[in-house]
Amino acid sequence: MVSIPVRNPRTGAYDYQITPPDEATLAAVCARLREAQSAWTACDVAERIATLTAWRQSMIAHRDEIIAALIADTGRYHESVLEFDSVLSSLERWSRLAPDLLKYEVCRSSALPFIRLDGRIVPYSLVGVISPWNFPLLLSLIDTIPALLAGCAVVVKPSEMAPRFIEPLRRSIADVPSLAEVLHYVTGDGTTGAALINQIDLICFTGSVTNGRRVAEAAARRFIPAFLELGGKDPAIVCAGADLERAASAILWGGMVNAGQSCLSIERVYVEATVYEPFVEILTTQALGLRLALPEPQSGQIGPIMTLRQAEIIADHLADAYAHGAIARCGGALETHAGGIYCLPTVLTEVNHTMKIMREETFGPILPVMPVADPREAITMANDTNFGLSAAVFARDTEAACAVATHLQAGAISINDAALTAIIHDAEKQSFKYSGLGGSRMGPGAIHRFTRKQAMLINTSQNFDPWWFQQEAQS
Repeated sequence: MVSIPVRNPRTGAYDYQITPPDEATLAAVCARLREAQSAWTACDVAERIATLTAWRQSMIAHRDEIIAALIADTGRYHESVLEFDSVLSSLERWSRLAPDLLKYEVCRSSALPFIRLDGRIVPYSLVGVISPWNFPLLLSLIDTIPALLAGCAVVVKPSEMAPRFIEPLRRSIADVPSLAEVLHYVTGDGTTGAALINQIDLICFTGSVTNGRRVAEAAARRFIPAFLELGGKDPAIVCAGADLERAASAILWGGMVNAGQSCLSIERVYVEATVYEPFVEILTTQALGLRLALPEPQSGQIGPIMTLRQAEIIADHLADAYAHGAIARCGGALETHAGGIYCLPTVLTEVNHTMKIMREETFGPILPVMPVADPREAITMANDTNFGLSAAVFARDTEAACAVATHLQAGAISINDAALTAIIHDAEKQSFKYSGLGGSRMGPGAIHRFTRKQAMLINTSQNFDPWWFQQEAQS
């Protein structure tokens, strides 16, 4: 196979490369995983938990090299540390919850006294995970961990844009032989991803709507389940009576963390007109306090735009906004430093829904803020989108915020906070509209996606009475 060059987001240099497996090699890997899965699912949950606990310890031992690779992949420091620690927390959390969640509760008696019921949970044999570049470690494992605990084998293909973390992670997996038998990472681009779908029993995909549609169509042709987490254009609503300092701080974090390169980033803000100008002033002042992560990754809060394609989209959205009358209260431009492309923390006003920046996923540290007459108009504007991933509402109290939130067409609503699904994974949520497809990847349902329930209907009667034949004879 031809090697794929990989760009460094801080320098612009292509200083790394990956070589994808050919189809025969990929098929052989999947066959090996599928064979090993029989023994893995035969283990009880406690044994699988012990294996993942050992892997957690191995990851801790490899912590420095995994984080260093993440920094090289993404160009940012603080989020890389948070990402690694989040994976450790996820391993601990799922190991704690799995025993109860994987019990098959079945009524032992039926409508007929001589028919007894029993059953079991049957995991899918081989799960495929295709993950994106913005949180390369976390999003490659957010589906993988519950799938492993459910008893599945898993093959993961991360993005070709951020593959450096794979090698140190592979070393941590190799430290736990029982895990290495049922978990494998492959490198490659969309061609490898397409080939992977032909080898698996269930696919989890995180990425764009365009590619998600391709994955769903390929899965449908093979008649396998597809769980898709796609794009977002998450709104925040600020009502009169809200704590403006709190709202601005939360929205700034929700819009700027990871330089806005997250599907759950706040990408548009609707503020009641009576508090619009004070809110914009507070938000702009806070945004001016953020710094680009230069000269070192830990020097500031705003890291580079990770891919050239994303930088092009941001530039296009800004140009379109300015052409339609938008004003930058701060930031508002891309800058190149030592080969890396950065977007200054930006607050835009004079925006409306004719602009791309209010309708299409921007994936950058940009907060367009629009005044609205009242909460009803804010709801209308927030729902005027093809996306429905998450949202945020700020009001004078919880009850007022929830009253607005119930009208929003999105899967998770943060109340008097923003982007809480980045750190809280306990509540089940599903994506609305084009933001995704399938069951929740959070809460108890996240592990149930990887299993099917098989019922045993047991006739305990000593005599078998074929009454339908008797009825036929009498007629």
